[in-house]
Amino acid sequence: MALPAVAWLGLFMVVPCLIIFAYAFLTRGLYGGIEYTLTAENFERVIDPLYAKIFLTSVRIAGIATLLAILIAYPAAYAICLAPKRTQPLLLFFAVLPFWSNYLIRTYAWIVLLNREGLINNLLRWFGYEGEPLALLYSEGAVITGLVYNYLPFVILAIYSSLSRLNGELVEASRDLGAGRVRTFFRVTLPLTMPGVAAGGVFVFVLSIGNFVTPALLGGGRFQMIGNLVYDQFLTANDWPFGAALGMVLIAIMIGLLLLQARASSRFSGERQEASNG
Repeated sequence: MALPAVAWLGLFMVVPCLIIFAYAFLTRGLYGGIEYTLTAENFERVIDPLYAKIFLTSVRIAGIATLLAILIAYPAAYAICLAPKRTQPLLLFFAVLPFWSNYLIRTYAWIVLLNREGLINNLLRWFGYEGEPLALLYSEGAVITGLVYNYLPFVILAIYSSLSRLNGELVEASRDLGAGRVRTFFRVTLPLTMPGVAAGGVFVFVLSIGNFVTPALLGGGRFQMIGNLVYDQFLTANDWPFGAALGMVLIAIMIGLLLLQARASSRFSGERQEASNG
């Protein structure tokens, strides 16, 4: 029964990754293209200070976007869980409603909102602001805003899934033993829902660090993330081997994070099961 899914993943994910991995050890031709000469120079170029700085910038932006997404998504997921059972599906529907439109359309919508003549600056004028229009667009803040907005539903769903499986008797026991709402949340609810927080955070970080559309549109090309660098190597510089090396490093980072998250979740589930049996 699993054969069609395995064949699909093998053909359209594993095989392309193997091709990219092979290209990473080849040499760029004098006028572009590929020469079939094995070399490790492409991976040596990855650690060049210029490209290392782009990696660090990408990690910082993805990290900030992940943190903001978690801080926004947790109260939203918590509020959905506290809502009556019959209204929770409707609230979840509204949470994932942005996914019904194209990613590019959602990103272009932020251009309309953030430009100098956009909705936000017009609202500021309506409230009496008379200074120069705020330069909200084509900035790092605009990129982070776009990443948070586009990936926020992933975090809401992941945290909601953990909250909905939380044993309410544990919360009641904490309250019966004298803990207040705040202490119960930080000592019981939050630790027990950390697998959902971690899963949502990894989703946002992995998708953000490799994103090239949002930095290109909302950043205006003023700074690069690693996804833009990979895009440029393949379609502008015509340096496919170096682009493949960058892509493999990025894939390695993503796989490492996903494995760590899966291992942490598995360990947490095992400890919780042992505690329940005890």
